[in-house]
Amino acid sequence: MPFYEHVFIARQDLSQAQVDALAETVTGVIGEYKGQVHKTETWGLKQLAYKIQKNRKGHYVMLSAEVSGEAIAEIERQAAINEDIIRWMTIKVDELEKGPSVMMRKQERRGGRGGRDRDGEE
Repeated sequence: MPFYEHVFIARQDLSQAQVDALAETVTGVIGEYKGQVHKTETWGLKQLAYKIQKNRKGHYVMLSAEVSGEAIAEIERQAAINEDIIRWMTIKVDELEKGPSVMMRKQERRGGRGGRDRDGEE
C-alpha cells in the first residue's frame, strides 16, 4: 500500500480532547480500510497566516499512514463534511519519515513552546 501524510487544521475553539477525537476518527477510517497509522503528531494551537472561516488560530494534527487511495478519499470526504476541520491536505510520499517531523523537531529545539528567554538567548 502507498504511504500518505495527512495534515488537518481544527477550529481554535476546540479542546485538546476534541482534537484528539478527530484524529481518532481518521485513524478509525484508516483501520476500516485495513491501513496502518505509523505516526500521529499534534503540533498544537498555531497562528494562521490569514483568517479561515473567522478563525485566526488552529489546532494542527499530522498522521503518517500506509493506506489505500479509497481510504484517503473517504477521509477527505469526511473532512469536507466536518465543520470542526477548517483545512486539510493529504500528500502521497515515497517513504515515511523516521522519527519526529520537522515541526516537532523545531518545537524540541526551542524547548517546548518558548522562544527566547529574558537574556535574549535561545
